[in-house]
Amino acid sequence: MRVAEIVCVFFPYKGGIGNVALDNAKILRKYNNDVVVFTPYHREINKKFDKKIQVKKLLPVLKYGNAAVLISLFWRLKNFDIVHLHFPFFGSVEIIWLMKKFKILKAKLIITYHMDATAGGWLGKIFKFHAKYLTPIILKSADKIIVSSFDYLKNSNIKNLFEKYPDKFIKIPFGVDLNRFRPREKPIELIKEYNIQKDEKIILFVGGLDKAHYFKGIDNLIKVFSKLQFFNCRLIIVGKGNMKLKYEQEVFDFGLTDKVIFADKVNNYDLCKFYNLADVFVLPSINKAEAFGVVLLEAMASGIPVIASNLAGVRSVVRNGVNGFLAESNNVDELVKKISLLLANNEKAKIMGVNGRKIAKSAYNKEKIDKMLIKVFEDIS
Repeated sequence: MRVAEIVCVFFPYKGGIGNVALDNAKILRKYNNDVVVFTPYHREINKKFDKKIQVKKLLPVLKYGNAAVLISLFWRLKNFDIVHLHFPFFGSVEIIWLMKKFKILKAKLIITYHMDATAGGWLGKIFKFHAKYLTPIILKSADKIIVSSFDYLKNSNIKNLFEKYPDKFIKIPFGVDLNRFRPREKPIELIKEYNIQKDEKIILFVGGLDKAHYFKGIDNLIKVFSKLQFFNCRLIIVGKGNMKLKYEQEVFDFGLTDKVIFADKVNNYDLCKFYNLADVFVLPSINKAEAFGVVLLEAMASGIPVIASNLAGVRSVVRNGVNGFLAESNNVDELVKKISLLLANNEKAKIMGVNGRKIAKSAYNKEKIDKMLIKVFEDIS
């Protein structure tokens, strides 16, 4: 098959949608498919990051944030068997829909619906308009729609579309590499680099620190950490983005500069070491822009307990009281309470970590998930 992956951001940009598109491209290539990725131009994207996967960086006519109008898609999508579109991608999903409507696009269309787009102010009003009037029409044109969980889908902007056309939808959760992310001893090199003391507990967060990832809840996490100082612990924030300086200022204002580590130069190879360094992983997302949380899988596979906001989709990964805890989103006091329970009880934390590894192996084994994805593409071609 010849497959076009269309996505608003791509490697090396650190973000869930781009990472999924990259992983999908690798899976398709593994099964001997020809893959071309189409994404807006960004100077950091290297066309030759993988010799087997072509990356076409297209110049947008208009661009705002991660939205981009890629007019050249009109003539670049010839001779493909399948177009795989990652939603949201405002400015270009409309182009694909027009091509499908007027039969310019001959290929089958698969859409992965990652999440509802959310924002405040005038942008939020545009998103709501799109969700009500345009998104359903665009998604209806797809031959298949992939979602990571039915829990999120049933609580999303497109729940009515799901109720009307259930056969269009298929659930394929994200998977985790169980060999790469696995329980290990705490890495000596990181202990030395960050001068971690013997009895210090490590709270870990991994995620984007740019404006597009405002929903990760870093502000709340810093407030939570400021209330945990009766524990001998430190907070490590792995990620980078244009909000980092703001978060560093917040840490300084709380007088926590010596207790919070910002690790913004972590490559994919070394990421697993940070999970092995951690005692607790926290994902304090504030709204439904967080639809799943692949980082939770990475932490679980690494054998550490997880704490996450009780949000649709996310709660399908975290089994409350089994592999970690769920906390009400935006509830700082509840997060403090749940983290404290694990920091104060090594045995409970250990049991939850073991349970998390078991769940990752049984439900999110990447090899099994990869085969599910390939089957969708093969069945539709």
